[in-house]
Amino acid sequence: MAHRITILLAVFALASPQAASAADPDWPQVASSLGRPLPAPSADGVYRFGLPRSDLKVVVDGVAIKPALALGGWLAFMPMSGGTMVMGDLLLAQDEIGPVMKRLLEGGIEISAIHNHLLRAEPSPIYMHVSAFGDPQRLASTFHDALKRSRLPPASPPTNEKIALDVEALDAIVGAKGAANGGVYQYTIARSEQVKDSGMVVPPALGSAHVVNFQPTGDGKAAVTGDFVLLADEVKLVQRDLVSKGIEVTALHSHMLKEEPRLFFMHFWANADAATLAKTIRQALDRTKVKRD
Repeated sequence: MAHRITILLAVFALASPQAASAADPDWPQVASSLGRPLPAPSADGVYRFGLPRSDLKVVVDGVAIKPALALGGWLAFMPMSGGTMVMGDLLLAQDEIGPVMKRLLEGGIEISAIHNHLLRAEPSPIYMHVSAFGDPQRLASTFHDALKRSRLPPASPPTNEKIALDVEALDAIVGAKGAANGGVYQYTIARSEQVKDSGMVVPPALGSAHVVNFQPTGDGKAAVTGDFVLLADEVKLVQRDLVSKGIEVTALHSHMLKEEPRLFFMHFWANADAATLAKTIRQALDRTKVKRD
């Protein structure tokens, strides 16, 4: 009888809010270990830390790229049973790849992809996709040590540049609500099906959503880039839509290793009339299964 009572008390303790709260990561300490300000969590409970490379002065076809357009590295932490899942995209100069990779591998971080996102970029940055599962503070410390091998600048306050585009018209065309960030108008559009990696759910904030960014370039024009997250049978359709309307497909690859369903990430680039670009983006989005409000 005493043994049964002990078991019941243990079950009650695990189910109590106090026990759940005690098991929650110390997020301010995680942020301190990473060396970044603590962001507000997403609706899915994801803490996504921005790692913009404002130190890199990258130009594509005469357009000076703002960090929020295509130089925005990030790490996203999501607590789950038994630990914390981390996924991210580190933007690195080419001479930083080796030292950063070595430290990540030493710390048990999985590197799932290394590639370009843009063509003709000068200088040409490289994107390193990473994932890990475990103690969030240990993982944050490992990422901090690895990123010290790069020239990533310290965190700086966000800028509130005016977006010189008719963003309401863009929202109506794209069929989603964008958000201004550092002089760039950004869309994050989730797929309708659940994405998993190694059996764990990957919500949009962890990198499973379409991303479309518009940077004004004057006279109603914008540079547009980002990536579509596609099933295999969607790749050809989206590629054809983009290329036929003058949007260049700049990369096609995987970001994860064990995702379900299998996904392909298609990056793109153009600099033209913003509304015309938005119409093509909407056509491509409609080829995919996306959540609509």
